[in-house]
Amino acid sequence: MPSSRLASTFGVMHGAFDPNRRNFLKTAGKAGLASAGSLLVPASLGFAQGGVDHSIRIAPISHELAPGKVVKTTAYNGSVPGPVLRLREGKPVRIDVINGSGYPNLIHWHGLYLPADQDGSTEEGSPVIQPGQSLTYAFTPKPAGTRWYHSHAMAMTDLSKSTYSGEFGFLVVEPAAGDPGRYDREVLLAAHHWDGTWVSMQDIHKGPPPDNGLEVMYRAATLGERMLGHGEPLRVRQGEHALFRLLNASASMGISLAMSGHRFRVIALDGNPVPTQATVDVLKLDAAERADVIVEMDNPGIWVFGSTDDDDRNMGMGIVVEYENRGGDPQWIKPSRTTWDYALFAAKGAAAQPDETIKLKFEKIAGGRGGYNRWTINGKSWPETSPLFTVRRGKRYRLIMDNHSGDEHPVHLHRHTFEVTKVGDKILSGLMKDTISMPRFSQAEIDFVADDPGPTLFHCHHQDHMDEGFAGLITYA
Repeated sequence: MPSSRLASTFGVMHGAFDPNRRNFLKTAGKAGLASAGSLLVPASLGFAQGGVDHSIRIAPISHELAPGKVVKTTAYNGSVPGPVLRLREGKPVRIDVINGSGYPNLIHWHGLYLPADQDGSTEEGSPVIQPGQSLTYAFTPKPAGTRWYHSHAMAMTDLSKSTYSGEFGFLVVEPAAGDPGRYDREVLLAAHHWDGTWVSMQDIHKGPPPDNGLEVMYRAATLGERMLGHGEPLRVRQGEHALFRLLNASASMGISLAMSGHRFRVIALDGNPVPTQATVDVLKLDAAERADVIVEMDNPGIWVFGSTDDDDRNMGMGIVVEYENRGGDPQWIKPSRTTWDYALFAAKGAAAQPDETIKLKFEKIAGGRGGYNRWTINGKSWPETSPLFTVRRGKRYRLIMDNHSGDEHPVHLHRHTFEVTKVGDKILSGLMKDTISMPRFSQAEIDFVADDPGPTLFHCHHQDHMDEGFAGLITYA
């Protein structure tokens, strides 16, 4: 069965669980899930006085994905994605956020080096914005590159909140020296899955363990504002060099993308220039990952740029690319099967030796049919993972990560950039990221320098996994 029909077959199975965050935790008996009472809200952030550079209002909207397909969601300034924020590296900025979402909320500035109280993470001490209230974030944006901003509220069982919603947008930090602009056109496209529901996977197909808990499945998807075939096409001209800034803004789904008749030259991942530019047919982006790619528009026609997964594409994950003075139906050419390999974009040789290595093992405690799973790091769930470990400023740390589960995990480190040093049995260096995809039953190693003092959140960027305990707080000595 296609995913679109699967998701509509099974209803939300909350059983005795209360979707209220505090009561949910009591009912479920899962001490590993964060409770509202554990969140730190500073009395004063000491913001500088003055005007604001940008204003963002979080509010409910009705968003049309296709004729007859309208989702009720919350968004930034009435659009999905929210407005593109273009900031200058090193130039202080003030952003006013008004919370009309109807629930306690905050915005995380993903991929930036920020003080913990500005990062938009309650676990680090960033303040919550109560409904009807506003807050001004003030910071100096760095580093340059394709970043993004999104809700960092807990959604728990509510699939209308946080990263399940339309609360996301691009944040591009322009280099202080200016953009050399070695391209003719810039295109920003964010992928998102919509209209989710909780399902018991073992009721759908063979494979998941019989004691597996509820997972989220979706009925619709977009690459851009609307579903494939229902929005304006991307109009291009032959001979153009197009820069695509691509973002997976889905709450809990990885994606693989291809543009029929074309290839991608990867120049940056997670906004950071790659040591080795490589050309690929398929891009794989886990939740929260970004890719900057150059596409040579050298194959005139009407093409589909979309998910390589037929079910995903049939749900709407794609956009039509239309060359000037060309007509006809959009063409889809299924690419050959390829394996995504971070090593293609890394430097040769090993990275510098760390001052300390820390082993982290990720495991699932299955919730059973109709129940919710719980996730652990080294046997503990949030908030028992606060602190996860302690670092000293200036030291280099290597995290040896073991995904001992049948689920994929996009692991994200706040307020820092890390170097990917090993994936499986491949030694890497020079590849700088803030989120790394760890396939099921896989191992990876990443290094980071403790150079941004303050509490630092480490978590899986799948909203359900984070809400179910997959998070830890790194503290500075």
